[in-house]
Amino acid sequence: MTDDDIRGPDKMHTTMTESDKGDQGTGDPADVVLAKSQAQMAEIASRHGTNPQEGKEVVLGLRDVAVAYSGTPAVRGVNMDIHKTLVTAFIGPSGCGKTTLLRSLNRMNDLIPGAVVDGTIHYHGHDLNASGVDAVEVRRRIGMVFQRPNPFPKSIYDNVAFGLRLHGMKDNLDDRVEKALRQSGLWDEVHNRLKASGLSLSGGQQQRLCIARALAIEPDVVLMDEPASALDPIATQRIEDLVAELKNDYTIVIVTHNMQQAARVADMTAFFSVDVNESGSRCGVLVEHAPTVDLFTRPKDERTEAYVTGRFG
Repeated sequence: MTDDDIRGPDKMHTTMTESDKGDQGTGDPADVVLAKSQAQMAEIASRHGTNPQEGKEVVLGLRDVAVAYSGTPAVRGVNMDIHKTLVTAFIGPSGCGKTTLLRSLNRMNDLIPGAVVDGTIHYHGHDLNASGVDAVEVRRRIGMVFQRPNPFPKSIYDNVAFGLRLHGMKDNLDDRVEKALRQSGLWDEVHNRLKASGLSLSGGQQQRLCIARALAIEPDVVLMDEPASALDPIATQRIEDLVAELKNDYTIVIVTHNMQQAARVADMTAFFSVDVNESGSRCGVLVEHAPTVDLFTRPKDERTEAYVTGRFG
């Protein structure tokens, strides 16, 4: 591997110094593995391009967003734009507010007693938290897939049709169910047993069933909270491949603890960290939001660099 291979396109830098690269043959084996992993992530991330958001409509605009639970801050000062038909990944250590922020994007935090969202979240220019905005309609347009598969104790068909019936989208129900199952890559595996329980499916199939359920009501945005964390490697790859296909039609925001996964699936990546004040209170903060290739190969903040190179987190 040449130096240019390590740097990736446009000779992007990594955190390895020239002496580090020269010492790979005699250094700590763990350091060599880490350096190779960084180079691989840089190569993978470069496939998303250096400016994927250019010319893309802003779907969600966050300005000074902060979330607190019963007065205790969970995340604060978030300013970022999420663009149409791109995958945006939220990465960072546990407790940095990734899932809390994700749940704010479709007002799921409304369901948590004591949760308060400050700042503004605009969806196509409309304030999601303004008075008169219907939270149920928000969640129809901005769907969500949770960390662990949560199919209902109903048939495969009724799992997908549940939201359609709830929202009065009952015309062409069979066609809508089939379309959602095809979009989730599940139709060929289940089309001849639609009356079987959704709970009879494997873990990976259950998660794709939940994705089908979210897609059936024709959302604009799909939020995914670590959708593959409970799955085996093969099922994880299926979910990642599915995300790559779905971004042709949907705007996707995904929370992941797996940096390699972010490099593989995300066009844009946001890194969150934790600030600890003098009293020991912890609060999540957005450190950096950038095209994935930039964040992994030329981060602007030393905290981002420390995280993506494995020095902390």
